[in-house]
Amino acid sequence: MPAYRAAIYARFSSDQQRDASIEDQFRVCRQLAESKGWTIVRTFSDRAISGATQHRPQFQELLAEAKAGQFDIVISESLDRLSRDLEHIAGFAKTMTFLGIPIFTVAEGEISELHIGLKGTMSALYLKDLAQKTHRGLEGRIHQGKSAGGISYGYRVIRELLPDGSVTTGDRSIHPDEAAVIRRIFTDYAKGTSAQAIAKALNSEGIASPISGKGSGEWNPSTIAGNAKRGTGILNNEAYIGKLVWNRQRYLKNPETGKRQARLNPPDQWQYTDVPELRIINDDLWDAVKARQKAIRVKINPAGCLTAGLRPERARRPVYLFSGLVKCGCCGSSYTLINKTRYGCAAARNKGEAICTNRATILREDLEDRVITGLRDRLWPPKMVSAFADQYRKSYNSYAANVSAEREKAERKLAKTQSAIDQITKAVEEGMYHPSMIAKLTDHEATKKALEQELSSEPPAPTLRLHPSMSTRFKEHIHALSVALREDHLRAEAIEILRGLISEVRMVPDADARGGHQMELVGDLAGILQLSEGDRGKRQSIIAGGSVTLVAGVGFEPTTFRL
Repeated sequence: MPAYRAAIYARFSSDQQRDASIEDQFRVCRQLAESKGWTIVRTFSDRAISGATQHRPQFQELLAEAKAGQFDIVISESLDRLSRDLEHIAGFAKTMTFLGIPIFTVAEGEISELHIGLKGTMSALYLKDLAQKTHRGLEGRIHQGKSAGGISYGYRVIRELLPDGSVTTGDRSIHPDEAAVIRRIFTDYAKGTSAQAIAKALNSEGIASPISGKGSGEWNPSTIAGNAKRGTGILNNEAYIGKLVWNRQRYLKNPETGKRQARLNPPDQWQYTDVPELRIINDDLWDAVKARQKAIRVKINPAGCLTAGLRPERARRPVYLFSGLVKCGCCGSSYTLINKTRYGCAAARNKGEAICTNRATILREDLEDRVITGLRDRLWPPKMVSAFADQYRKSYNSYAANVSAEREKAERKLAKTQSAIDQITKAVEEGMYHPSMIAKLTDHEATKKALEQELSSEPPAPTLRLHPSMSTRFKEHIHALSVALREDHLRAEAIEILRGLISEVRMVPDADARGGHQMELVGDLAGILQLSEGDRGKRQSIIAGGSVTLVAGVGFEPTTFRL
């Protein structure tokens, strides 16, 4: 054979293999070159990189130097060291053939098209079989309640020596310090704190993040919020409620980049395993977080349509206490900040007097103070709360009357159906059987079942409960709310509660009034009433009665509640 200039390529794919594997491959390849009289001019090696990808630094350098004519022949221990992908090895062989560079391996000798077809197919089947066996093994570990991959934040690995001398793998226990951080994250988020604000607070306190050993060690909002659909992020990790979810997604390699990309599996392929010993969060806190996430998604996409344009700005936290709630009492347009300190009608300023002539403005601090002070000082007197309760009773009684009427109608129809069934049954017992009776009996039984389901799904309206100390409770809660608005650690939750009670602040220009405006509050009657309930757990009467939105003050005073 000619005195070729030879290049050697070696590779191993697993971190668990030794670097000595590369030297072993180089040794046998050098022995082959010496036996053929070839001169080694270059060696290439990729460590701990799968042969399923061609995006290997040294492999790409091998291709570049081959095109530059730096050697005459390529040597490797076996064909699968060059690649385990049929398409890639065929492409590599085609390129080498075009360049006039033969491929030799210790295992197969000179590589031909037959080797490419057979060995390439065998390597591809090997990878597929390996993936299936790995998947099976991971599934078995999950069913045993063990970890099938990395360790989640909040847990630590348990290593125990077994009788046979081996060490346990996949066992975990709760990490107390990290579990406390997880509870804090869930609690703060449920109270209205954003993932970004939580991350900033954790970083400012120097609390180590889940990626402390892998990157900057800083908390990111994405680490906390993640992706609810894919189950990523601390707020979506169901292990924290004692449930392992496996096979939620799979990973595929992009053939162009070689990078793995996640693909969500159908829900019916997800597998669940209960691990109560790993529970960190109680169900109530978990449900509160899920409810807030859902509310944010609804704000972003109210229609819930995949084709609808998403509006992330709708879920953005309001900058000020009543941002977006202040309306012009003249035209109904929004009151917005016309400068850094004052609210004014947006329509009057942007669309002209043909739309609205209200040019009055008011200080933001003055508006906020008057609303909070008004709630605290004007709504609690007994005569107002009594009138409020009367208005609530009227709304509740209207709802209850509708429920009762529909229920009585269904009960009468059920009684009539049962009577028809009894008559047919009695006729059959007396020997008056006819085949048509079977069809009628079947229809009546189906009607009876549907009516019973309707009645069970729509229980009777509960008894209306109004706490006797409603006036005092209302005052206490409003006072506590006004205090919380001034406390940094409670402000986010307090703002969310207050904005949930007030749906609109109508600004009516009045030159003689304080700040040049009278104010009308539009609020959630049921929500305000809940503030005065003695037991916050007793909410059935509120929920069943519905949420009645009206001008706060209708029922409190003869006309409107103005501040």
